[in-house]
Amino acid sequence: MAAEGSIKAVLLDIGTACSISFVRDVLFPYALNTLPKFLEENWSSPDFAPYKATFPEHAQKSPAALQSYVRELTEKDIKVACLKNLQGLLWRAGYENGSIKAPIYSDVFPAINIWVREKGLKVLIYSSGSVAAQKLLFRHTDIVGLENGDMTPYLTGYYDTVNAGMKQDPQSYRNIAEDMKIQPEEWLFLSDNVKEVEAAKAAGMNSMIVVRPGNEPLTPGDRAHHRVLDGGFGELVETFLG
Repeated sequence: MAAEGSIKAVLLDIGTACSISFVRDVLFPYALNTLPKFLEENWSSPDFAPYKATFPEHAQKSPAALQSYVRELTEKDIKVACLKNLQGLLWRAGYENGSIKAPIYSDVFPAINIWVREKGLKVLIYSSGSVAAQKLLFRHTDIVGLENGDMTPYLTGYYDTVNAGMKQDPQSYRNIAEDMKIQPEEWLFLSDNVKEVEAAKAAGMNSMIVVRPGNEPLTPGDRAHHRVLDGGFGELVETFLG
């Protein structure tokens, strides 16, 4: 682990900042429920054509075929760009009309505020969800006292499987480091996924597992080989990045 003061950027998996159940229990159903009406109104729209074109040919044959394919991908939680981009498009209306707000863990914003405003660190997001979906989520949060719940002024950048690569591939983390012109050893990646933490470490980044409600339980081996944050981001404010 790098010494205190040598970290220049903190890279966050969304699951460390926002409950994964929000995605599963709120966002996914919202997209599925609004998709039929959306396709009815936009199937032949030029604006929707680029989204439709990213799906396999069989799914482009009719609105019903695309709905069926999207439901299959969603139920199996298959993370592919065509689905993620469409979901982001569907979620936008819900966020903008106020019916969706992202529930951010209470320890997250206070920590980010200190890292960015007091320590001068860059904070970035890396998720399998599209960059567009990430921006929507952090622009429309439930944080009380933050103007319009908008966290985006505190975030430097966003990465997904399109502009960085798959999250369990070490090369993806090298791509992010190179893109930001910050050496891998000057990063701290926080994730609730052990394999992602291992990939980041293989790329030369510092990385820790953040325990959040609903996560897969960690094995004794996980705890032996990785630093684990059971107390959320506040634990880092008090110690490593304090």
